[in-house]
Amino acid sequence: MSETNPPSEASEPPIFAARLTPHRSLSPTGFLVVMLALVSCSFTAGLAFWMMGAWPIVFFFGLDIFLIQLAFRLNYRAARASEDVTVFHDRLTVTRTAPNGRSSSFTINPYWTRLEVERHPEIGVTGVNLTSHGKRFPLASFLGPHERESFATALSSALAKARSPAPI
Repeated sequence: MSETNPPSEASEPPIFAARLTPHRSLSPTGFLVVMLALVSCSFTAGLAFWMMGAWPIVFFFGLDIFLIQLAFRLNYRAARASEDVTVFHDRLTVTRTAPNGRSSSFTINPYWTRLEVERHPEIGVTGVNLTSHGKRFPLASFLGPHERESFATALSSALAKARSPAPI
């Protein structure tokens, strides 16, 4: 007769796992097309001003291109942020990764955790928060109202499932 060991906690599949990332509608190829269009327009206008003798204006066209490219780069850098939410029967873990790569995480008991959803009548869901033992943890702040709505619904059902007795 062989004895089998119960599955370890590490091999337990999560009830719910989600990675939340900010949405960026412009792909890298789209960025290249936009920048090429801006550079060609600025070059054409700059050449026209140069021919008219207003050569100092060309500097400002170059400055515009530099600042627009810098703004896009900062926007893409901010898109590296993420939140990983994982629900097990005995714990809920949230890991936040900042745009610079630093991550922080916290773990709370799903049985004592309450999901608070803030709504605006015209906009929809404006905030999703986890509360436990008097502490409040905001989630999904960079998502849109519809995305927050679907996330809150899925997380709510996962928390309800986590509170139910674990299968043996």
